[in-house]
Amino acid sequence: MNSADLDDPADPMPQPPQEPAPNECCGSGCPLCVLDLYAEELARYRTQLAAWKLRHPGYATGQST
Repeated sequence: MNSADLDDPADPMPQPPQEPAPNECCGSGCPLCVLDLYAEELARYRTQLAAWKLRHPGYATGQST
């Protein structure tokens, strides 16, 4: 695998969600709290990243051939 394989536009590396700023949560227990939404997005990102790493094994080991 070469570095071009890791930059494949057809299969880009997932990007982490943006963490909410400290002032984005009002602390009043909203049913759709930004912190809950962020936690869901982060879990989805981690799942997608793990799957991406399986498709790009050279990335996980840092090897390029």
